[in-house]
Amino acid sequence: MPVIELETLIQAPRERVFDLARSIDAHQSTTPQTREISIAGSTTGLLEKDAEVTWQATHFGIRQTLKVRMTELVRPDYFRDIMLRGVFDHMRHDHHFEEINGATLMRDRFDFSAPLGLLGRLAESIFLTRYMRNFIIRRNIILKRMAESDEWKRFLSSGS
Repeated sequence: MPVIELETLIQAPRERVFDLARSIDAHQSTTPQTREISIAGSTTGLLEKDAEVTWQATHFGIRQTLKVRMTELVRPDYFRDIMLRGVFDHMRHDHHFEEINGATLMRDRFDFSAPLGLLGRLAESIFLTRYMRNFIIRRNIILKRMAESDEWKRFLSSGS
């Protein structure tokens, strides 16, 4: 099972970064390449523990849906979302936030497995792991830009 681990240092308060990372509206703005939209469950605002959301997005030219649940949340330190239904056999995304000298170290741990047994494992090694890593990196770059500028105010109250 592939595991993707990434770290992104963001020059913004941890609470702001944490809330941006769980904002449905911000998420939709960080995924222009796949045109992700929330179509069911929680469709706007901040995801809370046990919230479910169904995303619709285009990957590899195919429109797909992915239903996830936020199974754990400790603000502003950590949250986990897991796939309930979608194209993967398994998907879990852990998000950790650590304050370092007034900045936030955001750490992602994304593990997944493709369907189709041996064929899926081959796809993971040839292109799928790289695709998912790049997807998360692009999303984190946009999230970083939002948090470090006034753009975050479009998605969060000024208290974050």
